[in-house]
Amino acid sequence: METIKGYDYDSPSLEQSPVTMEQLDLLKKTLLWTPEDDAYLKMAGEVLQDQTGDILDLWYGYVGSHSHLLHYFAKEEQPDMNYLAAVRARFEKWVLDICNRPYDQTWLNYQHEIAKRHHSTKKNVTDGANAVPIIHYRYLVAFIYPITSTIRNFLTNKNKPQEDIDCMMNAWFKAITLTVILWTEPYIREGEF
Repeated sequence: METIKGYDYDSPSLEQSPVTMEQLDLLKKTLLWTPEDDAYLKMAGEVLQDQTGDILDLWYGYVGSHSHLLHYFAKEEQPDMNYLAAVRARFEKWVLDICNRPYDQTWLNYQHEIAKRHHSTKKNVTDGANAVPIIHYRYLVAFIYPITSTIRNFLTNKNKPQEDIDCMMNAWFKAITLTVILWTEPYIREGEF
Protein backbone atom coordinates (compact mmCIF):
# COMPACT_ATOMS: atom_id res chain seq x y z
CA MET A 1 0.00 0.00 0.00
CA GLU A 2 1.36 3.40 -1.01
CA THR A 3 2.05 5.88 1.78
CA ILE A 4 1.04 9.44 0.98
CA LYS A 5 3.04 12.04 2.88
CA GLY A 6 0.80 14.01 5.20
CA TYR A 7 -2.25 11.83 4.58
CA ASP A 8 -3.20 11.43 8.24
CA TYR A 9 -6.81 10.41 7.74
CA ASP A 10 -7.30 8.20 10.77
CA SER A 11 -4.36 9.33 12.86
CA PRO A 12 -5.13 9.49 16.60
CA SER A 13 -2.89 12.57 16.74
CA LEU A 14 -5.42 14.67 14.81
CA GLU A 15 -7.21 17.35 16.77
CA GLN A 16 -10.93 16.78 17.20
CA SER A 17 -12.94 19.06 14.98
CA PRO A 18 -14.62 21.96 16.78
CA VAL A 19 -17.63 21.18 14.57
CA THR A 20 -19.74 18.59 16.33
CA MET A 21 -21.45 15.61 14.73
CA GLU A 22 -24.78 17.28 15.55
CA GLN A 23 -23.69 20.43 13.70
CA LEU A 24 -22.51 18.28 10.77
CA ASP A 25 -25.92 16.59 10.65
CA LEU A 26 -27.66 19.98 10.67
CA LEU A 27 -25.42 21.20 7.84
CA LYS A 28 -26.33 18.09 5.84
CA LYS A 29 -30.03 18.73 6.51
CA THR A 30 -29.57 22.31 5.33
CA LEU A 31 -28.02 20.96 2.11
CA LEU A 32 -31.07 18.68 1.65
CA TRP A 33 -28.82 15.63 2.01
CA THR A 34 -30.55 12.28 1.55
CA PRO A 35 -29.51 8.62 1.80
CA GLU A 36 -29.62 8.62 -2.01
CA ASP A 37 -26.81 11.18 -1.98
CA ASP A 38 -24.67 8.70 -0.03
CA ALA A 39 -25.45 5.99 -2.61
CA TYR A 40 -24.70 8.28 -5.56
CA LEU A 41 -21.44 9.44 -4.00
CA LYS A 42 -20.40 5.78 -3.73
CA MET A 43 -21.33 5.32 -7.39
CA ALA A 44 -19.29 8.43 -8.24
CA GLY A 45 -16.35 6.94 -6.35
CA GLU A 46 -16.54 3.82 -8.51
CA VAL A 47 -16.72 5.92 -11.68
CA LEU A 48 -13.86 8.23 -10.65
CA GLN A 49 -11.59 5.56 -9.12
CA ASP A 50 -9.33 5.20 -12.16
CA GLN A 51 -9.64 8.83 -13.29
CA THR A 52 -8.18 10.73 -10.34
CA GLY A 53 -4.91 11.42 -12.15
CA ASP A 54 -6.78 12.95 -15.08
CA ILE A 55 -8.99 14.96 -12.74
CA LEU A 56 -5.93 16.40 -11.00
CA ASP A 57 -4.27 17.12 -14.36
CA LEU A 58 -7.31 19.26 -15.22
CA TRP A 59 -7.47 20.98 -11.83
CA TYR A 60 -3.73 21.62 -11.67
CA GLY A 61 -3.80 22.94 -15.23
CA TYR A 62 -6.51 25.35 -14.15
CA VAL A 63 -4.59 26.53 -11.08
CA GLY A 64 -1.31 26.71 -12.99
CA SER A 65 -2.86 28.86 -15.72
CA HIS A 66 -3.99 31.49 -13.20
CA SER A 67 -1.13 33.27 -11.44
CA HIS A 68 -3.43 34.51 -8.66
CA LEU A 69 -4.12 30.85 -7.75
CA LEU A 70 -0.63 29.48 -8.33
CA HIS A 71 0.47 32.23 -5.93
CA TYR A 72 -0.68 30.04 -3.00
CA PHE A 73 1.93 27.41 -3.86
CA ALA A 74 4.72 29.98 -4.21
CA LYS A 75 6.92 32.42 -2.39
CA GLU A 76 8.18 35.44 -4.34
CA GLU A 77 6.40 34.07 -7.45
CA GLN A 78 8.47 30.84 -7.56
CA PRO A 79 6.18 27.79 -7.22
CA ASP A 80 7.36 25.20 -4.70
CA MET A 81 7.22 22.12 -6.95
CA ASN A 82 7.64 19.68 -4.05
CA TYR A 83 4.69 21.30 -2.30
CA LEU A 84 2.56 21.06 -5.44
CA ALA A 85 3.40 17.37 -5.79
CA ALA A 86 2.69 16.56 -2.14
CA VAL A 87 -0.66 18.34 -2.19
CA ARG A 88 -1.59 16.63 -5.46
CA ALA A 89 -1.14 13.15 -3.98
CA ARG A 90 -3.43 14.02 -1.07
CA PHE A 91 -5.91 15.78 -3.37
CA GLU A 92 -6.27 12.62 -5.48
CA LYS A 93 -7.00 10.66 -2.32
CA TRP A 94 -9.46 13.35 -1.20
CA VAL A 95 -11.55 12.83 -4.36
CA LEU A 96 -12.11 9.21 -3.37
CA ASP A 97 -12.54 10.00 0.33
CA ILE A 98 -15.35 12.42 -0.49
CA CYS A 99 -17.14 9.59 -2.27
CA ASN A 100 -16.28 6.56 -0.19
CA ARG A 101 -15.66 7.48 3.43
CA PRO A 102 -18.43 7.65 6.02
CA TYR A 103 -18.97 11.19 7.22
CA ASP A 104 -18.24 10.25 10.82
CA GLN A 105 -16.03 11.77 13.54
CA THR A 106 -12.84 10.50 11.84
CA TRP A 107 -13.86 12.15 8.56
CA LEU A 108 -14.84 15.34 10.38
CA ASN A 109 -11.50 15.48 12.21
CA TYR A 110 -9.59 15.10 8.94
CA GLN A 111 -11.62 17.88 7.30
CA HIS A 112 -10.57 20.07 10.22
CA GLU A 113 -6.94 19.12 9.59
CA ILE A 114 -7.32 20.06 5.92
CA ALA A 115 -8.95 23.33 6.97
CA LYS A 116 -5.94 24.23 9.12
CA ARG A 117 -3.60 23.40 6.23
CA HIS A 118 -5.32 26.10 4.14
CA HIS A 119 -5.33 28.61 7.00
CA SER A 120 -2.35 30.33 8.62
CA THR A 121 -2.79 27.90 11.52
CA LYS A 122 -0.91 25.19 9.66
CA LYS A 123 -0.33 26.24 6.03
CA ASN A 124 3.04 24.93 4.77
CA VAL A 125 3.77 22.98 7.98
CA THR A 126 2.90 19.47 6.79
CA ASP A 127 5.15 19.68 3.74
CA GLY A 128 7.78 22.12 5.01
CA ALA A 129 6.72 24.25 2.06
CA ASN A 130 8.12 27.59 1.04
CA ALA A 131 4.90 29.34 0.08
CA VAL A 132 2.61 32.14 1.21
CA PRO A 133 1.21 31.53 4.72
CA ILE A 134 -2.54 31.36 3.98
CA ILE A 135 -5.03 30.60 1.24
CA HIS A 136 -7.50 33.44 1.42
CA TYR A 137 -11.06 32.58 2.38
CA ARG A 138 -12.54 33.95 -0.83
CA TYR A 139 -10.78 31.33 -2.95
CA LEU A 140 -11.96 28.42 -0.82
CA VAL A 141 -15.54 29.46 -1.49
CA ALA A 142 -14.90 30.32 -5.14
CA PHE A 143 -13.45 26.86 -5.77
CA ILE A 144 -16.83 25.24 -5.11
CA TYR A 145 -17.86 25.96 -8.69
CA PRO A 146 -14.83 24.73 -10.68
CA ILE A 147 -14.37 21.63 -8.51
CA THR A 148 -18.05 20.84 -9.06
CA SER A 149 -18.57 21.75 -12.70
CA THR A 150 -15.43 20.07 -14.01
CA ILE A 151 -16.32 16.66 -12.54
CA ARG A 152 -19.29 16.07 -14.88
CA ASN A 153 -17.19 14.99 -17.88
CA PHE A 154 -15.44 12.41 -15.71
CA LEU A 155 -18.77 11.09 -14.42
CA THR A 156 -19.96 10.56 -18.00
CA ASN A 157 -16.97 8.37 -18.94
CA LYS A 158 -18.50 5.08 -17.77
CA ASN A 159 -21.72 5.12 -19.80
CA LYS A 160 -24.04 5.50 -16.83
CA PRO A 161 -27.63 6.56 -17.52
CA GLN A 162 -28.17 10.33 -17.61
CA GLU A 163 -30.32 10.17 -14.48
CA ASP A 164 -27.45 8.53 -12.55
CA ILE A 165 -25.00 11.13 -13.85
CA ASP A 166 -27.30 13.95 -12.75
CA CYS A 167 -27.76 12.38 -9.32
CA MET A 168 -24.00 11.83 -8.92
CA MET A 169 -23.41 15.48 -9.86
CA ASN A 170 -26.01 16.63 -7.35
CA ALA A 171 -24.46 14.54 -4.57
CA TRP A 172 -20.95 15.73 -5.53
CA PHE A 173 -22.08 19.37 -5.40
CA LYS A 174 -23.52 18.87 -1.92
CA ALA A 175 -20.35 17.09 -0.75
CA ILE A 176 -18.07 19.83 -2.10
CA THR A 177 -20.22 22.55 -0.54
CA LEU A 178 -20.20 20.72 2.81
CA THR A 179 -16.47 20.18 2.69
CA VAL A 180 -15.70 23.81 1.89
CA ILE A 181 -17.99 24.97 4.69
CA LEU A 182 -15.97 22.82 7.09
CA TRP A 183 -12.69 24.10 5.66
CA THR A 184 -13.70 27.70 6.37
CA GLU A 185 -14.14 27.12 10.13
CA PRO A 186 -10.65 28.43 11.13
CA TYR A 187 -11.35 31.67 9.23
CA ILE A 188 -14.44 32.50 11.27
CA ARG A 189 -14.28 34.26 14.64
CA GLU A 190 -15.04 32.07 17.63
CA GLY A 191 -18.76 31.73 18.21
CA GLU A 192 -19.66 32.87 14.68
CA PHE A 193 -19.17 29.69 12.66
